[in-house]
Amino acid sequence: MFFLLPFDPPSFPEIENANEDGLLAVGGLLNPTWIIEAYSKGIFPWFNEEQHILWWSPNPRAVMSPSEVKISKSMNVYFNQNIFELKIDADFEQVISNCQKIKRKKQDGTWITDNMLKNYIKLHKKGYAHSFETWQNKKLVGGLYGISLNNAFFGESMFSYQTNASKFAFISMCKILEKNNFLFIDCQMPNNHLSSLGCKTIPRKKFAQLLLESKKYNSLIGNWSKLLQM
Repeated sequence: MFFLLPFDPPSFPEIENANEDGLLAVGGLLNPTWIIEAYSKGIFPWFNEEQHILWWSPNPRAVMSPSEVKISKSMNVYFNQNIFELKIDADFEQVISNCQKIKRKKQDGTWITDNMLKNYIKLHKKGYAHSFETWQNKKLVGGLYGISLNNAFFGESMFSYQTNASKFAFISMCKILEKNNFLFIDCQMPNNHLSSLGCKTIPRKKFAQLLLESKKYNSLIGNWSKLLQM
């Protein structure tokens, strides 16, 4: 494990140096420059309020091909009957705030610290962080957010106040990313919910290859609400 000095520009070790749990480094800074540099190398921040900044690159890595999303018959109803409305980047701050506040099973507190929330909002304003939002009766009832670099999307967190609201946002996101030629969605750590939607695990070495392939494409920077009209 490496200890990083809090200076710009950031300097991360190679991801192969992560320990068996995926922890690569401790320290450094949490700001837009460091976060973007981390994602570009297959690294992401994940820590609790009382901890130092922790940087991770797990092996295996959970990834999703947008074209391979699984849509169950029960979920088709939500699309066919227009039960929900999808919006993109309409209220990023409310999405990340809800992800921070929502209660999760077997989890005390949240890893979305106030400092992390502040910096991802900065990334949204710079055009790198985006939210896919599920609305019902003019209320935000679910959604997710993440970072976009080149033609890769790095998912961070999701929330739901209505049954299947976050699934609706995730499936909708996959359809839109596929339409815009995105190579993969990074889901970081596997779980049953993501697996049911088609997420798979791959070796870290293969993930690094996908990341390198994605760098052949320009980043789609800015507000993504326009993608709904494309």
